[in-house]
Amino acid sequence: MNVNGIGSDRIEAMMAQLKAAATRPAGGVGPAVKVTPEPDVGKVDFADALKSSIAQVSEAQIKADGQGKAFTMGDDKVSLSDVMISMQKASIGFQATVQVRNKLVSAYHEIMNMQV
Repeated sequence: MNVNGIGSDRIEAMMAQLKAAATRPAGGVGPAVKVTPEPDVGKVDFADALKSSIAQVSEAQIKADGQGKAFTMGDDKVSLSDVMISMQKASIGFQATVQVRNKLVSAYHEIMNMQV
């Protein structure tokens, strides 16, 4: 399963890391918790993940545009419901991309305004 460019194996690995961090005692106080090592998952480059997500959104928009043009030209292979669904998928993907961009810009401004 692939959710926004991140595979389910990567999500599971991230969840395992979060669980391991949650079971780790704060400040080294308390009994040590034995955590079984997770299989080594390749590091994910943020820029590559962002590029692939943007590429997927672009592909969805191109597909929706192509289906819309085919339907308008009278192609019997394309139904109105298929066109509407693909346009909604493209719209939702674009809106999510804009929200991610807004969060990144907000985080950038917050970091730039930090006192050193």
